[in-house]
Amino acid sequence: MSEHDQNYGGAPPTGTQYDAGDEKSAETATAQAGGELRQSSLWGDAWRSLRRNPFFLIGAVLFLVFTVMAIAPTLFTNANPRDCDLSRSAQGPSAQAWFGYDVYGCDYFANVVHGARVSMSIGVLTVAAVLIIGVLLGSLAGYYGGWVDALLARLADVFFGIPLLLGALMLLSVQEDRGVLQVALALIAFGWMTAMRLVRSTVISVRGADYVQTTRALGARPRRMLMRHILPNAVAPVLVYATIAVGTIIAAEATLTFMGVGLQQPEMSWGLQINAAQNRLREAFHLILFPSVFLSLTVLSFILMGDALRDALDPKLR
Repeated sequence: MSEHDQNYGGAPPTGTQYDAGDEKSAETATAQAGGELRQSSLWGDAWRSLRRNPFFLIGAVLFLVFTVMAIAPTLFTNANPRDCDLSRSAQGPSAQAWFGYDVYGCDYFANVVHGARVSMSIGVLTVAAVLIIGVLLGSLAGYYGGWVDALLARLADVFFGIPLLLGALMLLSVQEDRGVLQVALALIAFGWMTAMRLVRSTVISVRGADYVQTTRALGARPRRMLMRHILPNAVAPVLVYATIAVGTIIAAEATLTFMGVGLQQPEMSWGLQINAAQNRLREAFHLILFPSVFLSLTVLSFILMGDALRDALDPKLR
């Protein structure tokens, strides 16, 4: 046995063992890093960013409160909003009635709480329909191009020439019965164009990507390419738009109702309450204050969440 072998007992030198350990550690670290990279995604990064954003947290809390209020108003008040007494007409806030009474002598807190359901329903219903129309037409226009794109783009331009409130006002002014469905349809008719253009521009930018061309060369059908490879890239901007649009639609409904062309009795909404209080501003300020505050906070919640989503989903803004 050589002197070298005697010194190390026939085993590899210590330095060799150390290098092997380092290599194994490096492989383990690389595997762990690879796992972290695989788990990382746009939505994962966005969620981590949103959890640290105070504006998103404030908006989410407000949204949750108003959503629960719309679904289960009895959790907030046991008073019957239809239980009225004209002798209490327009009385101010008190221990018995936190928000006072309306012009008919009904508990105003109960009315404002129950008004959340109609206002939130119109906002969510309208935006859901707007997204369906916008995604469908935008996908067709962006993917096929040519005369299909030209036709749909010109159609959107025609509707873009009429502002949302003006168009809805024209449709609602000729209807005798104006309920939740009628108001929602009027807002849908003049509110789908922005979503359509967002989806169209995203599809146009993605359809020329290498992975889309490869999928097309492999014989994938247009429907599969749109659903699996193109539309998922349009989710982020459309989601941001939809979040902000819900607040915009709720404010638009209140505006139309305040102008006298929106919802009608016996519906209960914040717009109707503000409309009924406009002639009592001086002697009964609480009648316009409380529904306006609830309306403003609801719209603010969607704006805060929409702005936070935009910042979280756009890497350039991080």
